[in-house]
Amino acid sequence: MGRKNWLFSNTPNGARASAVYYSLIVSAKENGLVPFEYLTKVFTQAPNGARLENLLPWRV
Repeated sequence: MGRKNWLFSNTPNGARASAVYYSLIVSAKENGLVPFEYLTKVFTQAPNGARLENLLPWRV
């Protein structure tokens, strides 16, 4: 992620959301996952009532 991506974090909530997504992506990479596939799984299973603890990168 680069400097220009942080230009859109013009509010505290926007900055926090960006940090959460960046953290998930880096954690997925560190655990040997493909970030796109991991985020797809999280965004499809979380709304269906999956336990969030089971969707963490080191448990997938």
